[in-house]
Amino acid sequence: MLLTYRALKRRALAKSLRITAPNGVDESSYVRIGGLDQWISVRGEDRSNPVLLELHGGPGASNSIFTPRTRAWERHFTIVRWDMRGAGRTFAAHGPAGQGELTLDRLYADALEVTDHVRARLGVPKVVLLANSFGTVTGLRLARDHPERYSAYVGTDQNIIAGGTDTSAYDDLLARLRGAGKRRQLSRLTAMGPDRAAWSPEEWSCYAKTVTTTDPLTYDTMKTVVVRSLWFSPLHTLRDLRAYLQGMTFSEQLGPQVMSLDEYAEGTAFHLPVFLFQGAEDVLTPPEPARRFHDQLTAPLKDFALIPDASHFAAFRRPDVFLELLVGRVRPVVTGVGVEG
Repeated sequence: MLLTYRALKRRALAKSLRITAPNGVDESSYVRIGGLDQWISVRGEDRSNPVLLELHGGPGASNSIFTPRTRAWERHFTIVRWDMRGAGRTFAAHGPAGQGELTLDRLYADALEVTDHVRARLGVPKVVLLANSFGTVTGLRLARDHPERYSAYVGTDQNIIAGGTDTSAYDDLLARLRGAGKRRQLSRLTAMGPDRAAWSPEEWSCYAKTVTTTDPLTYDTMKTVVVRSLWFSPLHTLRDLRAYLQGMTFSEQLGPQVMSLDEYAEGTAFHLPVFLFQGAEDVLTPPEPARRFHDQLTAPLKDFALIPDASHFAAFRRPDVFLELLVGRVRPVVTGVGVEG
């Protein structure tokens, strides 16, 4: 019965994803990036729309499962989704032994290659860079270094790694565990200490799972948005979903690598528009550090917004509100339409 319902739901979602517009695009294939065949999809109702390249989170969590939830975005942007090495179909095609080097520097280099491939394939000089969660670490570096490739940077679930000086999210988690009487979890997290750069991949994963499961809104989002998107994705078979989850586990090794970074030391000067759209109630990447970073950065234009009734995965819990921000604030800037002066 459950599998029958899944099949019917997937069939309906697949129908809703059909792009029939004469100037539309719906392509997906493996592209040779960094010496590895990596999966890239391109979808949109009108090729003349701005191109938006996503950097997914996780690590290892492809955004392709959210395609039905973000279907309306494709009326206003051409959406490029890339399964990074260690994630999704890229992981499935090569297995854990075939992913090559899995480091932040390698992902950064891959992202540049993907960007140039997309620019050439779609015939555009620049693309909008949209990064969420773990992808924002690479996203900020790309935006800082390569304004010649990107017309704007949009960060959501934005990580601001400050060289270990900000422990507010960790401290809040301990307080939440203490208040709920979760002694076993409190003991383990306390023993790990606040220095995330010293955590093992297993400890990093433990922290993320504990944050997710102990905050009611985040936990609800995981169940109603993430898990449902996985289960009903018309783009993924059951075997695909198994590989998807295996890729996330494999990619956990990336987690501790980011914690020694310091975004302030890397630079707060940007030469392109910067937009940060955060879930108002995000406990995994809280809005306060992102707002502080926004207030200190310099850019031709910068903007910050809170998405109500949203924790982590804000763009996918409230895709309608996120689209309003994209269309109302980002699109006029990158197209020059509706911008005064």
